[in-house]
Amino acid sequence: MATLNPQVKAVEYAVRGPIVTKAGDIERGLQQGMKQSFTEVIKANIGDAHAMGQQPITFLRQVVALCCFPELLESPAFPDDAKQRAQRILQDCGGQSLGSYSASQGVECIRRDVADYITRRDQGVPSDWNSIYLTTGASDGIMSILKLIVSGRGTSRTGVMIPIPQYPLYSAAISELEAVHINYYLDEDDCWALDIEELQRAYLTAKQQCQPRVLCIINPGNPTGQVQSKKCIEEVLHFAYVENLFVMADEVYQDNVYSPDCQFHSFKKVLYEMGPEYFNNVELASFHSTSKGYTGECGFRGGYMEVLNMDPQVEAQLVKLLSVRLCPPVPGQAAMDVIVNPPKVHEPSYAQFIKEKSAVLDVLAHKAMLTERILNSVPGIKCNPVQGAMYAFPEIFIPPRAIQEAQSLSVAPDMLYCLRLLEETGICVVPGSGFGQREGTFHFRMTILPSPEKLELLLRQLKEFHLRFLEENIVPSAQIVLNPSRQWPSPQSSD
Repeated sequence: MATLNPQVKAVEYAVRGPIVTKAGDIERGLQQGMKQSFTEVIKANIGDAHAMGQQPITFLRQVVALCCFPELLESPAFPDDAKQRAQRILQDCGGQSLGSYSASQGVECIRRDVADYITRRDQGVPSDWNSIYLTTGASDGIMSILKLIVSGRGTSRTGVMIPIPQYPLYSAAISELEAVHINYYLDEDDCWALDIEELQRAYLTAKQQCQPRVLCIINPGNPTGQVQSKKCIEEVLHFAYVENLFVMADEVYQDNVYSPDCQFHSFKKVLYEMGPEYFNNVELASFHSTSKGYTGECGFRGGYMEVLNMDPQVEAQLVKLLSVRLCPPVPGQAAMDVIVNPPKVHEPSYAQFIKEKSAVLDVLAHKAMLTERILNSVPGIKCNPVQGAMYAFPEIFIPPRAIQEAQSLSVAPDMLYCLRLLEETGICVVPGSGFGQREGTFHFRMTILPSPEKLELLLRQLKEFHLRFLEENIVPSAQIVLNPSRQWPSPQSSD
């Protein structure tokens, strides 16, 4: 350890942290016959849809299967539109095999399909396939952009602005690259909205110790589940234009919008609508992935990024950087192609595809409302609406006695809470301290991915645990105080 890279030691990734290690130990104990008050560990810690029982989209698996085993192209069991897509992808692969390397930027026909998808999504805003880079999930693209940009020493070191709460990939990457964390806080009182005055505060404070260069936004939000308004995005882009910031828009949950009052707006489309002065000057990288949305294909590690307004010489360095990892997994590229080029209305697979896609998104919307409703029925828990993405991030009241116990154990109070929850119920969630939160507040993140039946069971067990946790720490409900600046509604009935 003495000679280990100190930046590696500084990296933390709460989603797969000590809570998950403990959950694995308990799960192995159950398999070996160890007696617990529960029969299984419910892993609500990570957005892994298929691990939680979501079924694959048939058309996507058909196309990837055909690409992986072309002999199936002769089988009458596969529809013609799946075969046509697979043949087109294979024709662009070396030796017409998915097992060959692709270009470092990805298979050309897939990059063209991504550009066409973005143009359709953004209602005619043009996308150039030369600006599309296929990636190993969105994470690979995010890391590549940060590696490209981070530079300098001392007060000239690159600062990266990240939302708090944030997805721990960002803080881990910033630590690994020795960049400077610039935290800006989302407004929990306003459903985790992004406040432009808070951005300005964080920027001006950070300028004293570093050179702010990058602004990261996650929309829809992880872990907070909010969907940013168009007005908010316009303000953010104007701020980035004025301060010459490179914008990184993490949009992997763009298909996951549940609230009827919300709509996904891509940063690129909003930038275009702000006019040429903005659209031709603000540097923007936006990211998407096979792992989320309605497909949930995490294991394929497919993704893309679109890069706008990067200096051509810098972009050449990006291509060089990407070439070091040779290419993203080609099966993941094929999976990404199906997401951006799904069956069309006149094609044989369309009806089944739409049925499966709608079923997944409808169930997620139901579970988002169920989660919010039950959590808000518990004294000492407050959950904002889950407008999108796949997570709830409720604030929890932790009594002073429990806080003192956590301090004596040298753990965060919400870590103690989540450990107790796991040990007593088998429910695995992630403490809010792993994502960042305002001092004096405590949260946890949980996914809404378990089946509706299992999710309702999880929420009711969580409710029982929380009430027991308060009682064990001798807290009458009248003494429960969450954030004193907020107006907390009376608990709602969950029946």
